[in-house]
Amino acid sequence: MINLTQEMSERINNALANRTPCILATASATGEPSLGYKGSVMVFDDGHLAYWERVRRGLLDHIEQNPKVTVLYSDLAARTHWRFHGEATVYQTGPIREQIMARTVQAELDRDP
Repeated sequence: MINLTQEMSERINNALANRTPCILATASATGEPSLGYKGSVMVFDDGHLAYWERVRRGLLDHIEQNPKVTVLYSDLAARTHWRFHGEATVYQTGPIREQIMARTVQAELDRDP
């Protein structure tokens, strides 16, 4: 497990405002890839990233079929790039879902249908 640094936390938590949103990469159970910008990616704790899924199709379907994901952070101007590999967990209800929602940037919540 990675130990996310303070720099990672600051950059990732402010990525949408800094116009450097993270990209989430997934693959279906049959290997079909998918990518999507996720402006709500955040450092949840020292070893975990989280994001608020507002689209609820495509990437979410893939995660439910195959939890292996990659998150890419890239700030070209700062020449800072990170790639995180791991397994995602979907929280449809419960306290972790509520914590993620409470920490999600307002702009992403405002776009949630």
